[in-house]
Amino acid sequence: MNTDIKALTEQVQKESAFVDALFTETSKVVVGQKPMFERVLIGLLCGGHVLLEGVPGTAKTLLVRTLSLCVRASFRRVQFTPDLMPADIVGVSMWDQGTSTFRFHEGPVFADLVLADEINRAPAKTQAALLEAMQERQVTVDGVRHALPRLFMVVATQNPVEYEGTYPLPEAELDRFLLKVIVPYPGRAEEVGILERHAQGFDAERESTFAAKAVATVDEIVAAREALSSLIVEPRVLGYVADVVRATRETPALTLGASPRAGVALLRSARAAAALAGRDFVTPDDVKAMASPVLRHRVTVAPEIEIEGRTPDDVVRGVLERVEVPR
Repeated sequence: MNTDIKALTEQVQKESAFVDALFTETSKVVVGQKPMFERVLIGLLCGGHVLLEGVPGTAKTLLVRTLSLCVRASFRRVQFTPDLMPADIVGVSMWDQGTSTFRFHEGPVFADLVLADEINRAPAKTQAALLEAMQERQVTVDGVRHALPRLFMVVATQNPVEYEGTYPLPEAELDRFLLKVIVPYPGRAEEVGILERHAQGFDAERESTFAAKAVATVDEIVAAREALSSLIVEPRVLGYVADVVRATRETPALTLGASPRAGVALLRSARAAAALAGRDFVTPDDVKAMASPVLRHRVTVAPEIEIEGRTPDDVVRGVLERVEVPR
């Protein structure tokens, strides 16, 4: 093996050594839902944000709470409601009588992991409060910029859009999410496992009953993020990413295709997927595996196609079947 390639392989394995431990510890609290956790971990490694969509009670909030415990990260939860105001998220400047100046009081967005729970229950104005934070990792209040923690990541949950009392997320905000993950109901065996744990005393509302322990640090996560940029991506794979994204703009099944930013997100996600697999190079299969989570919220299905019951995932799968895979 080439010396440089061997060193790169060892670096990737070293920086991602905590991954298996994270899987082990979170599984002590969250039964099943491994695909959801993998996607959230990919978002964490990429420094991107993740949108989880599923019905209430499918462990979305529990997973994020558990992850914050396992990586020794600060965690804040924001419950989105129709009367939530932007200042409730980013913070507000208040008059300090002692110093006769305005003093900034940080909102819950100033944390390593921010859970935006049921984000689509708040109106667009409030949802938009997260835009600057998610894109630039800072917030501006009264003309003053305030930097966010270096690990800063938003994991938002939302109910399916047909639920009563929900607002659709603006396209600009959807585009800030690296991934959109569809969270299904657990299988029967997993559901029995959930009941068994509760019968033994587990309570999702009491962290004291969580068996998970910290196995990683913020510094390790940041180091792993930096290591991702060194993963090998051959020109043929880069071309494949571009072809997949461009194909979404050419299919009549979509009225809105993916942008170049989506291509960058697909590349970043594929790199993280390769790292989770312990590889120092990205394959076309990594790109295919991440195509739906990256693209499903960035494309718009044509009305006549939607009436037929086809989803963005169906269209993306069709695109992947048509685009030639490099050898």
